[in-house]
Amino acid sequence: MREFKNTMSKTAERNLIVGLDIGTSKVKAVVGELLADDQISIVGVGTHNAQGMDKGGVNDLNLVVKSVQSAVSEMELMADCQVSSVFMSISGRHVKCQNESGMVPINNQEVTQEDVDNVIHAARSVPIASERRLLHVLPQEFTIDVQEGIKNPVGMSGVRMEAEAHIITCADDMAKNLVKCIERCDLSSDQLIFSALASSYAVLTDDERELGVCVVDIGGGTMDIVIYTDGAIRHTAVIPVAGNQITSDIAKIFRTPISNAEEIKVNYACALKDMVSMEENIEVPSVGGRPARAMSRHTLAEVIEPRYQELFELVQKEIRASGFEEQIAAGLVLTGGTAKMEGAVEFAEEIFQMPVRVGKPINMRGLSEYTDDSSFATVVGLLHYGKMQADNKKTSKQKSGESFFQRVQSWFKGEF
Repeated sequence: MREFKNTMSKTAERNLIVGLDIGTSKVKAVVGELLADDQISIVGVGTHNAQGMDKGGVNDLNLVVKSVQSAVSEMELMADCQVSSVFMSISGRHVKCQNESGMVPINNQEVTQEDVDNVIHAARSVPIASERRLLHVLPQEFTIDVQEGIKNPVGMSGVRMEAEAHIITCADDMAKNLVKCIERCDLSSDQLIFSALASSYAVLTDDERELGVCVVDIGGGTMDIVIYTDGAIRHTAVIPVAGNQITSDIAKIFRTPISNAEEIKVNYACALKDMVSMEENIEVPSVGGRPARAMSRHTLAEVIEPRYQELFELVQKEIRASGFEEQIAAGLVLTGGTAKMEGAVEFAEEIFQMPVRVGKPINMRGLSEYTDDSSFATVVGLLHYGKMQADNKKTSKQKSGESFFQRVQSWFKGEF
């Protein structure tokens, strides 16, 4: 996290964190101020229709740059500040995960933070292909000798310690293209964060993480999945089909332009046809200057329901393949723009046979009414991630009183 000077109102320096979510259909930029009581206050929000993105990847650099500039400018104007670096989300079918383990000897000494760092380093030392980039190494639990399932081993004693970690990687060229986009907007990237991981920081409660929960972020081009059990991430995945498919179906079947199809989807669509009255009609614009036509909302729902069923069945298949279907007692939390549709929760409960809710960002201050929406879960989650990074830096600064020799010694302790 960086501190930015408020260049417009000449106020004192503020601790600002910026999140940038470049989605397939929307670009969202949010700036939050770190308050003295460890809370985040939202001070600026910018959104713009995304152009040049497809299923989480860049397919026209110049169009993406323009979309990002528009969203960031709107955010800066609202917050009365100028920003230079952002935490940015990444998605796409190229994002992959694996669970790995590592072990270090501790020789009957008390476990220190350095030992924890060492064992996580051992877990992450798996060979990664040169075209892949390491995004996250997320500790799951630790084992000291025969005691398993330890959340925080610092201060405990034993002979050897093992760590289980969840590793998320992405295609390096996809990441470079995203970073290139923001560099052309005169911004730098603090870090790239997997979008469903960010969303989970914004919408989940600790109880849900402990009990077992699956977050499904349904955007325009991708569905991003993250599964928690016992407080730790066990599985992540990206399915490259999502809400734009529904818009495309409406456009083709009712012969209406894509922009009008999106508007119809947002304003009138329902994921379950049984929830819609047969009598209710809507007006559908035609192409090529032809007159608009009247259409039943029930007919619209009949087109949309099979597509939602397909999306949910793809998610169900992924959850079953992960092996964690029986362990997500808290059910599903749907986020993203496509999760907001009327009937989506009811339909999901029918298919998954478990509790389902729509996840909106929680525990935010300031202009939170602007982000009180499931489509803002990822970008608000980026602020939470940025705050965690800032907290980690504070902790490491407090420890930096050790000499360089002591730190090197503790890093290699027990490895030779």
